[in-house]
Amino acid sequence: MIEEKTTPIENEEKRSLSFVEQLVEEDLAEGKNNGRIQTRFPPEPNGYLHIGHAKAICMDFGVAEHYNGICNLRFDDTNPSKENNEYVENILNDISWLGFKWGNIYYASDYFEKLWDFALWMINNGLAYIDEQTSEQIAQQKGTPTEPGTPSPYRDRPVEENLRLFNLMNTAEAKEGAMVLRAKLDMANPNMHFRDPIIYRTIHTPHHRTGTKWHAYPMYDFAHGQSDYFEGVTHSICTLEFVPHRPLYDKFVDLLQEKDNQTSYRPRQIEFNRLNLTYTIMSKRKLLALVEEKKVNGWDDPRMPTISGMRRRGYSPESIRKFIDSIGYTKFDALNDMALLEAAVRDDLNKKACRVSAVLNPVKLVITNYPEGKTEEMEAINNPENEADGSHTITFSRNLWIERDDFMEDAPKKFFRMTPGKEVRLKNAYIIMCTGCTKDADGNIVEIQAEYDPTSKSGMDGANRKVKGTLHWVSADHCKKAEVRIYERLFNVENPSADERDFHELLNPDSLNVLNECYVEDFLQTKKPGDYLQFQRIGYFMLDPDTTSDKLVFNKTVGLKDTWAKQNKA
Repeated sequence: MIEEKTTPIENEEKRSLSFVEQLVEEDLAEGKNNGRIQTRFPPEPNGYLHIGHAKAICMDFGVAEHYNGICNLRFDDTNPSKENNEYVENILNDISWLGFKWGNIYYASDYFEKLWDFALWMINNGLAYIDEQTSEQIAQQKGTPTEPGTPSPYRDRPVEENLRLFNLMNTAEAKEGAMVLRAKLDMANPNMHFRDPIIYRTIHTPHHRTGTKWHAYPMYDFAHGQSDYFEGVTHSICTLEFVPHRPLYDKFVDLLQEKDNQTSYRPRQIEFNRLNLTYTIMSKRKLLALVEEKKVNGWDDPRMPTISGMRRRGYSPESIRKFIDSIGYTKFDALNDMALLEAAVRDDLNKKACRVSAVLNPVKLVITNYPEGKTEEMEAINNPENEADGSHTITFSRNLWIERDDFMEDAPKKFFRMTPGKEVRLKNAYIIMCTGCTKDADGNIVEIQAEYDPTSKSGMDGANRKVKGTLHWVSADHCKKAEVRIYERLFNVENPSADERDFHELLNPDSLNVLNECYVEDFLQTKKPGDYLQFQRIGYFMLDPDTTSDKLVFNKTVGLKDTWAKQNKA
């Protein structure tokens, strides 16, 4: 294991280097690739990016940025049956939103001609053959991790026949699954990926870029390392599941060097641990199922671990990057607590969110000694953490909305909110004393009454006396009705990926709670999706794109404190 060390970073404080950066620095010190650093981020456009991809993005783009290199964005579009341009556009948007810039945009499909030529070279050199066994036969014939495989009956086909059949694979007449091209490597190799891997198969679905030009498509292991090589990538940084693929990656690069008669350059694959979060999943296949089955409201549903879902929920790109930096990069897989991510979000939004008033569970409060028809504009500080954010005004009047939970008719001693005979402070306004309440025939409180002290307005000398409770409010006649969406964990179990039950059974039926009778101050009409907000005393929120001129819709990003741990202790 490589020991952790520190190194000065230009214009930054000293920080601990990840093991990946240490390996990069070792290559630079040895003069490999003429001191050039080039990385790549290679998403497959078959779904939206999630926070696990964000970790890879931070590493791939971060290393290039730190060592004055470039990071290519390359779409791994070798399976047209699962890929489309919608995914491409969203991947571009997500990377930009996270704050990264790519050096170039490439597609694996850019290299289809080169990969085809490389495959022909392998056939001509006795290194590849056409196999007509079924997928089940090939899998059985590959053996087990402890038992060697047995050669395919087609392994020693003549070169001319392999060439003819390979060309046939790339025609509309070829039948999907009838033939594959396999590399002729080592059927006894303990690494099963080395046992004559399939490198081409036939797919007739039109490609989102090349249409029907191709019918034979390279497999991931045949396209990935070769694409790195064609582009000049120096460091191919990926996750731990690709460790057993690395010998095959290196083997194909060796063959490309032999084909091109060059030895001065080769990419290096380095693996790090994936990002896994509690109470969610990172499988794109399962996330796609949730979308298609309408278990969630699209890829950008705020309950999803997708970058677009987190953006819609109100997470900031800085908070995601800070969280990823805090958990680091290792050679060991781990399950990260969602609470750590939420703490990073909370910490970042505290510095940038505008403080506003919103009442989610309203009850009417009437200030009985406040003049009918009178209004006042009270100053509200936008963010006490940042004086430069300024202030706005909120209208005060006789009739207000407050939170129903802020009143108790018969309150315990340590209840410091509103109760008959006690004073509370209304944020940015006056000190009031509760005088009573009105109930309906069923005993439900429908109105609270109070009197205000006209000398206690914020800023007056009378406001200086000690009052333990401070409540937020909105004027009943100067507010907007809103829908507020409250989110909980998407799954009921901490690690759904490790649970043997069908993942559908593990979904939390209460992951979304929609509140339709909420009121927010008029000032929120000036806000838009993307503006970070703190509903005072409640949590952080953001306007949802579903908002219209007639209806404000807000998503709860995260609470002011971590209440999940308390609620779910034993």
